[in-house]
Amino acid sequence: MSGTPVRTSGRPLHGEPILERAFRILGAFAEAGEGLPLHTLAARAGLPKSTTSRIATQLIGVGALERLDNGDFVVGLQLLEIASLAPRGHGLRAAALPFMEDLHRVTRQHILLAVRDGHEAVLVERLSALEAAAVKYRVGGRLPLTETGIGIALLAYAPEQVRDEALASATDAGHIRRLIATIRREGVCAMTGPNPLRTEPTTMSTVAAPILSRRGDCLGALSLVAPDEGRPQVAARVALRTASLAISRTVGL
Repeated sequence: MSGTPVRTSGRPLHGEPILERAFRILGAFAEAGEGLPLHTLAARAGLPKSTTSRIATQLIGVGALERLDNGDFVVGLQLLEIASLAPRGHGLRAAALPFMEDLHRVTRQHILLAVRDGHEAVLVERLSALEAAAVKYRVGGRLPLTETGIGIALLAYAPEQVRDEALASATDAGHIRRLIATIRREGVCAMTGPNPLRTEPTTMSTVAAPILSRRGDCLGALSLVAPDEGRPQVAARVALRTASLAISRTVGL
């Protein structure tokens, strides 16, 4: 028998490290500023309420969680302070932000910056105008590599094994392969899709470009998300490609 703990009915067996349980609790929060009562926090983490309460109290003690007057738990500021030190996200964000702000001022839409973490894209910055259509993206949120333009831009330069595994589970692998080929040839791609936050049919357009180092490694990706107007995205493609190249030069790796 291996020494790996096995979960049954969402409950950890004896032997699961407390650190893993703590991260399951922290990972239960899905929205920015979300407050969760103990029973919801326990259910999302797949832990007994007594275990959740004990670990949550310890997390409060180190500032990773906070508790509101109504008893709900929220993510603590200590996590924000620590996360801001992450070199892959913070360094790239600092280099990209001036160019993202320029794109934001011109387009008045959503400008996203993401890095790859395994088989997912992690959003490290988002600039959005008040009048822009609502979208389901948040800083720190994770996106599948095969379902968004920014994810496909990252997937285009992911290791071959990651790319093959992602494509194996994709609903339209052929289309994604064509987008990957376009990115590797032109440095940018455009795609359209429905907006899941709108009840009426609404199509969104995404233009995305990878940010590459001088060695050709993918540091991250940049994208513009806006309502689809049914016109070729020539100007947006040029703007995203120009911004991604400028960010690459600024990072200087």
